[in-house]
Amino acid sequence: MRVFKFGGASVKDAAGIKNVYDVLQKVGYEDVLLVVSAMGKTTNALEIVIKNYFDKSAELNSSVQEVKKYHNQILMDLFDDEKNEVFAAVNTQFADLEYFLTHNKSPNYNFVYDQIVSYGELISTTILSHFMNFMGIKTQWLDVRNFVKTDANYRDAEVDWELTQKNIAKNVKRKTLNITQGFLGSDDNNFTTTLGREGSDYTAAIFAYCLNAESVTIWKDVPGVMNADPRYFENASLLNQISYREAIELAFYGATVIHPKTLQPLQKKEIPLYVKSFINPLLKGTSVSKGVDLEPYLPCFIVKRNQLLISLSSIDFSFIMEENISEIFALFHQFKIKVNLIQNSAISFSVCVEDKFDNFKALNAILSKKFKVEFNENVTLYTIRHFDDKAAQTVEENKIVLLKQVSRETMQVVTKEA
Repeated sequence: MRVFKFGGASVKDAAGIKNVYDVLQKVGYEDVLLVVSAMGKTTNALEIVIKNYFDKSAELNSSVQEVKKYHNQILMDLFDDEKNEVFAAVNTQFADLEYFLTHNKSPNYNFVYDQIVSYGELISTTILSHFMNFMGIKTQWLDVRNFVKTDANYRDAEVDWELTQKNIAKNVKRKTLNITQGFLGSDDNNFTTTLGREGSDYTAAIFAYCLNAESVTIWKDVPGVMNADPRYFENASLLNQISYREAIELAFYGATVIHPKTLQPLQKKEIPLYVKSFINPLLKGTSVSKGVDLEPYLPCFIVKRNQLLISLSSIDFSFIMEENISEIFALFHQFKIKVNLIQNSAISFSVCVEDKFDNFKALNAILSKKFKVEFNENVTLYTIRHFDDKAAQTVEENKIVLLKQVSRETMQVVTKEA
């Protein structure tokens, strides 16, 4: 069996849905399982619904209607008969959503988030499944929550692999086109859970592992994995092959290749993962698999903008030792500040961090009681895997280098515009 994952961009409108059908016509659909995300920006729209729900906003109903209107337009564009049963199926799902909004008693934000946001995937796969049937491809629609079982850590649930494997191996039919949802699971009480960052890719890996799949293909609007983001670097090149280890290294440094948690189950069974274009599906794309680390062997550039460079030094010139560093990292964890680079000397400690939740001001008030704190805002962190002199020059040219760190394979540079 092959596992295909289609993200929100690939099913954002009726043309996208029709294109998925065209892709399957070209690459085959027998003995295939599709893992599909919510359509377009539906997850963002449902997050607005969640916000209005908790704020007890008068806008709650209109925000739900916006989501409904968006999907109804796609239905109208796909089906020429409003009596098609897909309209009733989608209306039932919206009715279930509205019932939850009026009857839920739980004040737990993460619990409510998972129950509401899940409708994006449930509705998108319902529409896609009905369209495939409409076009003559018989499908089996699977509610992923009956297969992927997790703990009750809402928004970042841990998979119960033993139970999940038993469910998938027993109930997924071969020799047909299976369609299911990415990102979702359910706990012991059958409440919906979500799998956290890159959850749909992870879902594809879970099914592939449990089914001993031939391969996983992630369909994107790019020809594959590039050695650099074309928005920031001219002449970015397609990478034909990346080893599991190299892909995990790139992801660790912030490349949007594939999240490590997606790669780990695939690596265990040496299931190859392909990143291909849903625009040109017959192109070879990128293979992430056992084999050479990188082909072609090129420097790989990763850019993280809007970073914060913090330098701490001891007020009394005493050494910054393990005890101090442990305390500092505990504070970073408490304030949800992600550390991307560390450099320390006897009496100073520098970190390049991401302050996604704007918590640095509060953190700085605490750090300043024990350390001299200096910081630079809006800096850029460049990471170059397999760097050479030319690559280093590319990222340093016409910039002020605030911090540089070099190891055998990797160079990291924190810069600001000159």
